Amino acid sequence: MNIETPRKELDLPSAIAEGDIRVLLMVLVHMTGDTSWLEPPYKPRRDVRLIPDPEAGVPKDIQDKIRTAVLKLFANGEPEPAITDPGDELMLKMMRACLGENVAPEYAPLMREEMGFVPREARWAERLPHDALTKQHVLIVGAGVCAIGLGVALGRLGIPYTIVEKNDELGGTWYVNRYPGCGVDTPNHSYSFSFGARNQWTRYFAQREELLDYLKKVALEHDVRSHIRFSTKLTSSQWDETNRRWISTLQTGNGTENFESAVLVSAIGQLNDPSPAHFKGEQDFAGTRLHSALWSDDIRVDGKHVAVIGTGATAMQLVPSISDRVASVAIYQRSAQWSRPVAGYSDPITEGAQWLLAHLPFYVQWYRFNMFWRYGDGLLPFLRKDPNWPYPERAVNKGNDRHREELTDFIHSELRERPDLIEKCVPTYPPYGKRILLDNGWFRTLTKPNVELVTDRIEHFAREGIVTSDGKLRPADIIVVSTGFKVTEMAARLNITGRSGKRLADVWAGDNPTAYLGLTVPDFPNFFCMLGPNSGPAHGGSVIFQSECQSRYITACLVDMIERGIAAIDVRQDVHDRYVREVDAEHEQMIWTHPGMTTYYRNKQGRVFSAMPWRFVDYWAMTHDPDLSVYRQTRA
Repeated sequence: MNIETPRKELDLPSAIAEGDIRVLLMVLVHMTGDTSWLEPPYKPRRDVRLIPDPEAGVPKDIQDKIRTAVLKLFANGEPEPAITDPGDELMLKMMRACLGENVAPEYAPLMREEMGFVPREARWAERLPHDALTKQHVLIVGAGVCAIGLGVALGRLGIPYTIVEKNDELGGTWYVNRYPGCGVDTPNHSYSFSFGARNQWTRYFAQREELLDYLKKVALEHDVRSHIRFSTKLTSSQWDETNRRWISTLQTGNGTENFESAVLVSAIGQLNDPSPAHFKGEQDFAGTRLHSALWSDDIRVDGKHVAVIGTGATAMQLVPSISDRVASVAIYQRSAQWSRPVAGYSDPITEGAQWLLAHLPFYVQWYRFNMFWRYGDGLLPFLRKDPNWPYPERAVNKGNDRHREELTDFIHSELRERPDLIEKCVPTYPPYGKRILLDNGWFRTLTKPNVELVTDRIEHFAREGIVTSDGKLRPADIIVVSTGFKVTEMAARLNITGRSGKRLADVWAGDNPTAYLGLTVPDFPNFFCMLGPNSGPAHGGSVIFQSECQSRYITACLVDMIERGIAAIDVRQDVHDRYVREVDAEHEQMIWTHPGMTTYYRNKQGRVFSAMPWRFVDYWAMTHDPDLSVYRQTRA
């Protein structure tokens, strides 16, 4: 493997001394072809932490032997690797050794693709002439993660596309959300694309600015940016059955225009339209009131009294980031949240580790694998209901109950100086029943003298602040409403009309969006909704992984259609309905249907419409190679 980035002047032994032993072992197998590195005494010990101990439980003398072997390999330059693609059998053996656990065989082909050992993108059986592709224009709405990934895939195939973005910059949620502390709660080396130049992350969980810069780099590297029309909003789109085209109306700075495309893709995802809660007397409040997603750079919190309504992921990032700057912060909590401690959450990646990730062959791939796995399917078995478990009010199975005990102990240890907060902070529902949050000093922040956790109901807003049900007025200069997004709308808010005048908003009425594979809807030909219903990752994982699976599916559909002369496809109703029944049946066995809680994964009727019930490896397999027989097909 050739290293494109020139080597920095760095002390090689020092860099290798900082390397993760389990990853260095995989480097040795690739470079030497010697699989004895996968056997005792070198085998790492299992470590389930998100950021594991780099020594991997290996004795010090064995660690020294491993590091010395790596150093000797690269002391005089970079040799040719003995193994580039391990193949499924060896890949499985390497994964099992790396993790110290019995990885299932179906993960081998997935991870070979995810790590770049084999190509992921769809391919032509034979290259088509350019004029055969020009008629297949794809219109993508939104310029966030999904659109960038799909744009790269379409560009590689030579299929023309245009992205329309209502904002003046790309990045989606990472452009819009600007509140202090905004960042990712998935490890960067998993929350990044499987393709392209590796980004030199500065920390394990990046902040918003670094993530936005990364997305801009990817868009430039793969020429996606030139396909984006900024400050352009889709106001409606209608399927023309006669010409088998989508006719879209775009609002631009110069007025409105019509845009024709063979394919329409919603890439706006699920968490894009703020859902501001409203309160009695809010018009009387004299200060600044805003939804957290509408935070602007000119807001100054220093020395101010701040109120934060909500205790979800945003609040858990925001409050610790401002608590030392404000006069006071009052947090209004409706329900407590489980928060998972992560050692190293805010730590910078050391210079030696940065060097290994940038320069040592195969190191970044196996490091990415470790992050992917630790925040992936390993948790899912603990989220399945055990019908024989005697304590369903507190957990869904024995393992989930153990997680509850561990997380409760963590809360007690963090609040040991403030026992009055413990009852307010320990949730009553099972761990992972709602989106699991990562602790970045949240509980310690609650103990600060200028921070108050309020669990009394908000009665009304007054001119000077917020009055709760006990009659107490707490002063506020700024009120931040952190109450989430209109998740149920998804693509329905784009005013899309399919075959025979059928409106997507009507099909998805009652807060109940459904789609085959989370992507396609009956009577909406050549329409795909990325991160659509029941395709959101809930047990871990990465939105970027989901977007790559869906990009592969969409482009593979288009390749198949173009090569076979098919002008339009829309999923059969019976296929769609069967899939939705399978999703619902699976969710009945999962934690997100637990009755003792509310979550944005469920609609008002209690149906889980947002979260995906499948393992990531299952969804990858489902979306890898489309079967067009499940679609109604219209010939060109």
